Amino acid sequence: MEHMTAGHIAEACRGRILFGSPDTVLKNISLDSRTMKGDDLFVPLIGENTDAHDYISQAMDNGAAAVFTSRHDQVPDWGQRPGRVWIRVEDTKKALQEVGRFCRRRLHIPLIGITGSVGKTTTREIVAAALSPGYQVFKTPGNYNSQVGVPVTLSEIRKADEIAVIELGMSMPGEMTVIAEIAQVDMAVITNIGVSHMGQLGSQENIYREKMAIQDGLKAGGTLILNGDDPWLKDSRAKEGCQTIYYGTGAHCHYRAENIEIKDGYPAFTAVGGGERVPVKLRVMGAHQVGNALAALAVAHLNGVPLAKAAKALEQFKGYKGRQQRWEGDGITLIDDTYNASPDSMKAAVDILSSIVNAGRRIAVLADMKELGEEALKYHAEVGAHVGASRVDLLVTYGQLAAEIQKEAKRCRPDLHTLHFENRDELEAYLLKEVCRGDAVLLKGSNSMKLGEVAEHVCQHHH
Repeated sequence: MEHMTAGHIAEACRGRILFGSPDTVLKNISLDSRTMKGDDLFVPLIGENTDAHDYISQAMDNGAAAVFTSRHDQVPDWGQRPGRVWIRVEDTKKALQEVGRFCRRRLHIPLIGITGSVGKTTTREIVAAALSPGYQVFKTPGNYNSQVGVPVTLSEIRKADEIAVIELGMSMPGEMTVIAEIAQVDMAVITNIGVSHMGQLGSQENIYREKMAIQDGLKAGGTLILNGDDPWLKDSRAKEGCQTIYYGTGAHCHYRAENIEIKDGYPAFTAVGGGERVPVKLRVMGAHQVGNALAALAVAHLNGVPLAKAAKALEQFKGYKGRQQRWEGDGITLIDDTYNASPDSMKAAVDILSSIVNAGRRIAVLADMKELGEEALKYHAEVGAHVGASRVDLLVTYGQLAAEIQKEAKRCRPDLHTLHFENRDELEAYLLKEVCRGDAVLLKGSNSMKLGEVAEHVCQHHH
């Protein structure tokens, strides 16, 4: 936050200052009592199991300059500290969202919103890269893409930033509308409609409706950018008063990929759009990255960056931690794709592993995919069938759900060598012993399975 005081914050969220000076300068918002950047407003959120009001004292000890409270009408003696401000609000989460709206109203730069079931973060990063030749680009830090994350994201956009790429995520019905109305984007990108969060949303149709709700905050005259290859999106259109742009491989796509080649896992293609044709070579792995790159080229071009310059910038993009990061050492190739997993992204990762040339063995280490609802076993079995039809030589699975991957892969290819683990330490010990020179290894699973730590230890072992 720039040029923001406690008085501005209180006014924005219709709060009341209980203690301290309204002229106190605030520069950052923190949701974690343990981490302050300096001149922070601490927002104590109330969850199912934890009420962060219990940590206000800790937040102040760590440097919070101001705090929200919905619990106190009077400041306790321990909280009456010099230079600190207490702001009384009715609901800390809603007050945070009002601050987000206030920050958005103060911005006069284009905002690009990114959503989709798979690949939001990679698309956010690659869009930012494509825009970089023409702009000082702000992008969502980390995974601050939720009802509480987006307001924090908006507060961090600085005066020097010329355009912003904002990731919008959701997991519950109605959540996208709340987030979209806070963000008020000028352009909205929907990458795909998958089955992530099926457990909370119930059906793919519900997921589609929820993703399309990004338009609830799309400004009048704005642009909806859709994946023209996605069966749910290829015939969808923007709301009245906004334009629709498609990207993909079909003839109807405004930004199209032709002459697609995959060389040792890395895509190359010709991008066609805006009357231009430019060659594109990517340094991120997988055929699905062609779509992400096209979305980025579309956003960049529509914002005035020449296609050739945007394509050149994409050649420098190397991806994002935990998302198809390729490591090579000691004669081993390791693909760390452990940040998260869905059926589509797991199949894509298996295809990447299969495309690696000159590998002695292709080893797929696959863990549970979470939040898939009642049909979770079916989706894991689909991945198993995909592995069975792939060039994988050794399948190693980890977790109760992933056992279904092993079972179906073995059914489809009885001679496939497979192992299953329920204990991560045992899995790691096996890999440290088993992986050797010439192997290409993929690690993929939901973030909660913590395969990233295993990937890191395998790399360190062979460094």
